[in-house]
Order: sequence, then structure tokens, then C-alpha cells
Amino acid sequence: MFTLEQLAAAHAKVKTGKDFPRYVQDIKRLGLAYYDFFVTDGHAEYVADSGEMIASPAIYARKTIATTPEADALRHIISIHQQGQTDFETFCQQAADAGVHYWRTDAVNLACIYVDMAGQDMVNEPIPDVLGYESL
Repeated sequence: MFTLEQLAAAHAKVKTGKDFPRYVQDIKRLGLAYYDFFVTDGHAEYVADSGEMIASPAIYARKTIATTPEADALRHIISIHQQGQTDFETFCQQAADAGVHYWRTDAVNLACIYVDMAGQDMVNEPIPDVLGYESL
């Protein structure tokens, strides 16, 4: 079973959106099936292939999540963030404003799924499979 420290070390290597697919492969190799990142306060719940779960603490002050999900706005927010036009805190605020409750990074199915307060998928974005990659 992985530790929060191992996950943090893998995440610390991510410098741009281009690094994200390799990061997902790295955490998958640690035994992670998926994690849910909660936009409200920045805590995450990490679930192992075995079903075991560990949670990280909140990383910022509580944000209010918009009650009306805006998937088109979210697609734009994701796009500009991947291009490096926003930092992570700005991305999280914009996601909250678009109605994102949490996103799931699925290391098994290579997808990032953004979910609203009603539990409905807003955007399901594939994560590129990085074959023959070198760990970050």
C-alpha cells in the first residue's frame, strides 16, 4: 500500500500539464486505482487496487461550489489550465465556479472525470497512455 508521502513525491515532479500522464502512470505503479480530489477544500481520497483508502488533509480554505453545473465553461477552464495559463489554485476556484464538486483521476481506465454536486459527470476526459515512458 502506498503512503501519502509517496504520492506527494510523485506529484511534486509534475511541472506542467504534459507531465500529468506520466504522473498517473507513476501513481498507478504504486498501486493506486483512483483518487478523488474535492474542490471544496482540496483534500483527496486515494483508493488502492486492493480497495484500501487513505485521505489527505485540506490544502486551502473552503470554496463555495456553484449549484448550477456549467460543463462548457469547465471544458474551457480545463483547456486553458492544460496550456499553463492558470495556476492550480486559480484552476480550483474556476472549477468551483463551474460547479465541480470533485474530480476523479482514474489510473486504471486513464480518465479524469469531473463531477457536480448532484453526483453527475460533467466532463470525462481521457488521460493519454504513455507507453514506454520513463518515470518522472
